[in-house]
Amino acid sequence: MRVTRCPVSMPLQAGQTVSLPEDAANHLLRVMRLREGDACVLFNGDGHDYAATLVVAGKRDAQVRVEAATLLANESALRITLLQGVARGEKMDLILQKATELGVAAVVPVNAERTEVKLDAARAEKRVAHWNNVVQSACGQSGRAVIPRLGPPLALAAAMAVLPADTLRLTLDPEGSHRLSTLQAAPAGGVVIAIGPEGGWSPRDRQQLAAAGFQGLQLGPRILRTETAGLAAIAALQARLGDMG
Repeated sequence: MRVTRCPVSMPLQAGQTVSLPEDAANHLLRVMRLREGDACVLFNGDGHDYAATLVVAGKRDAQVRVEAATLLANESALRITLLQGVARGEKMDLILQKATELGVAAVVPVNAERTEVKLDAARAEKRVAHWNNVVQSACGQSGRAVIPRLGPPLALAAAMAVLPADTLRLTLDPEGSHRLSTLQAAPAGGVVIAIGPEGGWSPRDRQQLAAAGFQGLQLGPRILRTETAGLAAIAALQARLGDMG
């Protein structure tokens, strides 16, 4: 029988009894219908699964006893950062969910020239909170105990400043100079794959990407939608250089 996994934003240690945050308590009690004495697994992003037992299941309070900590070893040695043009609603949710399942290490949302979704500060804060819930839920489903890093939407120029150093930087291009077969072992910083929004990268965007060291990667002769392109690229890179080969 599969044990329920649940993310929590708090430190955990074997042998302690803790009160769960409201969102975690609601998920275990209201959604998963756990009762006192039931087992669950908690994770907080530190790479461990924490086996726990529900010891208090009140109307407004849930407490668990942490039984044991297990270090997981299912993170890819290939660090992939997805530089993703912000997409509309469910498309962005799908991208984040599936990229997490495929093992991406970080996602940098980008407001490109042709981004169709324009978020003010208040909406952006709510959207990022929602996106983080999507990513954490995908970690719970896929068995990951390290939560991919996800920040707020940035302008393309600002996004370049937060990218890890010493990386192979790629953007999909049917006429690109790289093919999967030509890619060798990735640098220490891993790979950054840049995917445009629904309207694609503008000429000015492409100039900025080229100036920041991005090179074209051929991934077949067809133009892929934004919700397809990043996921196909991550899977292909994992198969070629990561842990899916």
